[in-house]
Amino acid sequence: MAERIIVRLGDPVLREVSKNVPAITAHTEKILEDMAQTIYADKGRAGLSAIQIGIPKRLIVMDCGSGLIELINPQIVEKSGEQVGPEACLSIPGVVGMVRRAAYVKVETLNRMGETVTIEADDLLARCIQHELDHLEGILFIDYVDELYSAKSGKKLKPQDANPILLHRRRVVR
Repeated sequence: MAERIIVRLGDPVLREVSKNVPAITAHTEKILEDMAQTIYADKGRAGLSAIQIGIPKRLIVMDCGSGLIELINPQIVEKSGEQVGPEACLSIPGVVGMVRRAAYVKVETLNRMGETVTIEADDLLARCIQHELDHLEGILFIDYVDELYSAKSGKKLKPQDANPILLHRRRVVR
């Protein structure tokens, strides 16, 4: 396993739509292992999509406190409820935004054996899944927010600090 370099805001790859993984190969497994090592190297982080390491494939790893979850070609098949909460991103370090998401999601995904599995999630795990699936569509959490906050202090960023980040925002209609 190897820790990978995280692509940062401004790199056009973050706005690409990721392609399905046609077959789960040793190369696919290596990417998943490297992604896991990358999130665990940055303690306190919940998830990572392959696009964030420059690979436009529909791969996600996450750990919201209950162990590693790997998603291959995931799709949300059901969602309900609503939650609003803080989100941050490895590709946009140092800032947080308040994002409205579904409170519950049901996801169909492949496991490493190529079998379809269903994951039902609520609260933080549902938020993390939606955040990472957005990455697969070239959507960033900043596309949903008007204000940003310092991840360190929690204080609202001044326009001169927030505007350079928000200039990269694309409005998303849900």
